[in-house]
Amino acid sequence: MRVLVTGAKGQVGHELLRTAPHSFEVHGFDSSQLDITDNNKVQQTIDTLEPDLIINAAAYTAVDKAESDSEQAWSVNRDAVGYLASAASRLDIPLFHISTDYVFTGDSNTPYSESEPTGPTGVYGASKLAGEQTLAANCSKHITLRTSWVFGAHGNNFVKTMLRLGSERASLSIVADQRGGPTSAASIAAALWRLAEKYQTNGHLDWGVYHYSGLPDCTWFDFANEIFAQASDKNLISQKPTLSPISTADYPTPARRPAWSVMDCSKLQSTFGISAPDWRRDLQTTLLELAKG
Repeated sequence: MRVLVTGAKGQVGHELLRTAPHSFEVHGFDSSQLDITDNNKVQQTIDTLEPDLIINAAAYTAVDKAESDSEQAWSVNRDAVGYLASAASRLDIPLFHISTDYVFTGDSNTPYSESEPTGPTGVYGASKLAGEQTLAANCSKHITLRTSWVFGAHGNNFVKTMLRLGSERASLSIVADQRGGPTSAASIAAALWRLAEKYQTNGHLDWGVYHYSGLPDCTWFDFANEIFAQASDKNLISQKPTLSPISTADYPTPARRPAWSVMDCSKLQSTFGISAPDWRRDLQTTLLELAKG
């Protein structure tokens, strides 16, 4: 089974290529190899490769920059998804797509289910939601996997930022009033490959939107505490910095962050038997990878 993966150099794309099961012939494309915002290039590449499945791991994820660079955010997160969806539909193949907790307002206090109303508060979330809608409108065979707080040994993320800052400073102030589920890129890739294997076996899936994020939910402050506790145990840092909890208001950013990003992942479990991952265990794996260099 031939699989085309976009965003091959991103966090999830890297893991998809690194962990692909042997039963798949995987072709990864980064933005320099395939500009997914160019519809002609998308159609030509897909027609030439003739994949049996497309996994879109490409996205514009610079949340703050999106506020001033909205044209590019919309181009990548909405328009390009439409091009991929149209190509997949024309070939009658599935498209797996990664989305985000930012499609919600972040004002809840109970985990978001897939059926709850969306309400993004910034360009990033709005463009990602539009991508979901464009996909659903143009490709019936689709899986949209919403996730949150992605981290891993590859690429830029909170874990690596904390380790860098912790090596430079004796104390750090960390936001403690935003709550969500850290999710490793490796676990996201594993979930997508399990879905691909189920499709390979059955020729069908229960298409639609699913949530997949790490458990237990926590704040960024909690996450940072665990990062430094584990990093200290593994001698990745010489000493733990002192952490001080602060509010979102104390750390203003161009884009508003959701105060609540906790998602209900029970639909993915009940439909496909794929459980939400324990991010603390995945963090251990990530730190061990980083320790190896």
